[in-house]
Amino acid sequence: MQADVKAIIAAIARVVRITGRPVPLHEPRFAGREWDYLRQCLDSGWVSSAGRFVDEFEARLAALCAVKHAVATVNGTAALHAALRLAGVGPGDEVIVPALTFVATANAVTYCGAVPHFVDSLESGLGMDPGKLRRHLERIAARRGGVLVNGATGRPIRAVVPVHVFGHPADMDALNEVAAAFGLPVVEDATESLGSRYRGRPCGGLARAGVLSFNGNKIVTTGGGGAVVVNDEVLARRARHLTSTAKQPHKWAFVHDEVGWNYRLPNLNAALGLAQLEQLDGFLAAKRALARRYAEAFAGLRGLRWVSEPEGTASNYWLNAILLDDDSGAARDTLLQATHDAGYLTRALWAPMHRLPMFRDCPKSDTPVAESLERRLVNLPSSAALGLPESSR
Repeated sequence: MQADVKAIIAAIARVVRITGRPVPLHEPRFAGREWDYLRQCLDSGWVSSAGRFVDEFEARLAALCAVKHAVATVNGTAALHAALRLAGVGPGDEVIVPALTFVATANAVTYCGAVPHFVDSLESGLGMDPGKLRRHLERIAARRGGVLVNGATGRPIRAVVPVHVFGHPADMDALNEVAAAFGLPVVEDATESLGSRYRGRPCGGLARAGVLSFNGNKIVTTGGGGAVVVNDEVLARRARHLTSTAKQPHKWAFVHDEVGWNYRLPNLNAALGLAQLEQLDGFLAAKRALARRYAEAFAGLRGLRWVSEPEGTASNYWLNAILLDDDSGAARDTLLQATHDAGYLTRALWAPMHRLPMFRDCPKSDTPVAESLERRLVNLPSSAALGLPESSR
């Protein structure tokens, strides 16, 4: 059934309630102590990758994710790279990732010299499909010398990376169960889901290692930033070592015992992030209020459905979305053009990873759901401020 474009635009207008300027997809909100903390960095001279704000930011992140350790990095992609190394991923390996994700998930695999191996997603919640993952591994994988190997390529399969798409938690219990059955560590890509909860547990702390992002468009921003979150102290120490150029501690000597990366988050960015974290509860409340308004606005419209959090979860609703019934892609493009013309900067879903030129030859399962979602999904303006009363924006 064809969705009514004019009715959709009218529904967005009722929810957003902004006129006279374009409404971006997602913009940050600075309404706390950001200026104060940044000024403290400048006054003290502590602006690089050491300082009290880095320590406080990491401690706060660990508590939010219910883990013991957080290691802050320059961005979420750097955190993914480091976490994959912690999981033992190296050159010539394969890593299972969803076809439906932002390119950074697959890029980070290649930074390890490994190959992404794409699998399908669930339409409900948009996360990796655990049932299809199990059946795919049963078909293509075999254990050789204690190592799980892709029978078609001969490469070891080293890890699984589920992604909480748009803040909606993936089915982590089922995915962890499948991964454990095949002896694979899980790296939880929680880059879009700070504040989301899965069966009462915070995202980021649901696997061996979790990864967060604080890009300018995330629910909490440090300008650019990310973090690896873990419970294991040995993994945390190794993450700090690798992300600090693998330099051995010494008062004056420069001794580096392996190839590492200059990935640590500067104190300036951490100061911004700490001020943002102090407002996280308010951001979450505003974004969930915005999501409720969208759900109500679209409830009576035909030819589409609003994308809601999976049962048993509490999403941060980082990006709100609708799914069109029309699977041609033409209706999506018509809607995107019309909403942009009306001043609402909506967005299409990412192209499935296996369609990108650098990943076309990578191994994959059948991905009909991911491909259908890409043709039908439209993201809506989702800034936290849109969920506040107009007098508070």
